[in-house]
Amino acid sequence: MEKSGHIDTVLRQQLAMKRQEHQDLDQAIEALMAISPFDQLQATRLKKKKLQLKDEIKVLEAKLFPDIIA
Repeated sequence: MEKSGHIDTVLRQQLAMKRQEHQDLDQAIEALMAISPFDQLQATRLKKKKLQLKDEIKVLEAKLFPDIIA
């Protein structure tokens, strides 16, 4: 496999893992908030982690799918 193809594969795997983790965090936040009263501090921490993952996903997507201006 050529070098750029290998890098693409690795980036796609990382992207898939980050997306899954993001989805898992979303479900965890929903479950936490369904409990009354819920732990506000824990919810805030999970939301911050989710935002961080969203940023990491955007970086990986930019590497895989760069905007090409024709």
